[in-house]
Amino acid sequence: MGVPPTPLMKVAAAVALSLLLAACQKSPQRTTSIGEAYVGPAVLDLRSDIPTQSSTVATVKHGDRVEILQRRRLFLKVRTPSGAEGWTDERQLLSPDEMTALKDLSARAANMPSQGQATVDAELRVHTQPAARSPGFLSIQANQKVDVLTHMSRPRTDLPRKPLIPPPAKRTKPAPKKPQKPPAYPPPPMPIPPGPPANWLDLSKTNVEDEEPAEQSTEKPVPTDDWSLVRTADGEAGWVLTRRLRMAIPDEVAQYAEGRRIVSYFSLGSVQDGDQKKDIWLWTTVGDGAQSYDFDSFRVFVWSLRRHRYETEYIERNLKGYQPVLLEPVQLSTGKGRNTAAGTQYPGFSVCTERKDGQRVRREFALLNPVIRFAGEKPCEAPLPLVLDQPPAPPPPAVSSQPQPAGFAQRIKQRLKAIFGR
Repeated sequence: MGVPPTPLMKVAAAVALSLLLAACQKSPQRTTSIGEAYVGPAVLDLRSDIPTQSSTVATVKHGDRVEILQRRRLFLKVRTPSGAEGWTDERQLLSPDEMTALKDLSARAANMPSQGQATVDAELRVHTQPAARSPGFLSIQANQKVDVLTHMSRPRTDLPRKPLIPPPAKRTKPAPKKPQKPPAYPPPPMPIPPGPPANWLDLSKTNVEDEEPAEQSTEKPVPTDDWSLVRTADGEAGWVLTRRLRMAIPDEVAQYAEGRRIVSYFSLGSVQDGDQKKDIWLWTTVGDGAQSYDFDSFRVFVWSLRRHRYETEYIERNLKGYQPVLLEPVQLSTGKGRNTAAGTQYPGFSVCTERKDGQRVRREFALLNPVIRFAGEKPCEAPLPLVLDQPPAPPPPAVSSQPQPAGFAQRIKQRLKAIFGR
């Protein structure tokens, strides 16, 4: 006979059985991912549910990759690399293509020439795209300086975006039904339509004075915003509202702006006045309103050693100028009939302007301290697009000094003139 089990043995058997059953149970299956995205803002809180008052389950940073699990209207449920799952707004996430474009923008911005430094009076968010609702992935603190690279004006609307989750495949249309057999007896022919009435000309006349005036369009024009591409001291680049920037040119020069916005400014050199060192400043400015060009005037200020103040050395107004303005040495021929390429090299600058015929040329100027001299011009290269929805800029018209061939109509006129002598 066996020994009857004791209470302690029964408890041990029950524990062993429960452990065995727990080991046999399968681990919970993870939700299948339906897409991927990257975090846009500098810091993003993932919530346990869609309402904003829901508790935070995880915090992710800009550039972190997340898996998309579920979608409800404009909200997405995502999973972090650590396994935490939470909800966020779809507009706070970037697609892989958008993340690649942002990295490409930073790489291009690293090689773009600065158009001057600017500061901000209060904290300012840097956006991934020139749109107010695009993610802000960086903050510029008050009085922090950034390099201004270029700017663009666009409507105050969201940029078109591809969906983060690809739409479901369209259902295939059912195969068309077989055509029905023609009837045994054809239908009777259609009757001839009646002709117009005899007084159809009188009926067609209208009295313009009695007509009601056409309704005027009630659609309001979409306001535009001017955005600037900036680069921080750490090399990060993004878009900010231009009106929030304050160009850091000294006040003793900025006072001559006369209410115009300073687009760019540069130091061309300096002069020594006693124990003071004064820069020679070049700036570009533009008036109010949205324009298709970047600036409409440029001006060079030099320090007068006699009057001990800044005075205008060179100025041009009423033009159509395009960024960037480049600081570069230029060749200047001092004699008549000499080749410019064989001239002396001087420090200088160049601006891209548009002629009356629509052709863009880069005009070069030499600095003969402190005199400014025109040194020549060359074709201006078209800039590459900086945002996803911006079409490439058309290339400037080629410079050609040869006469254009006569058109067909002009050749006919010339032939008739030769025949009749007039």
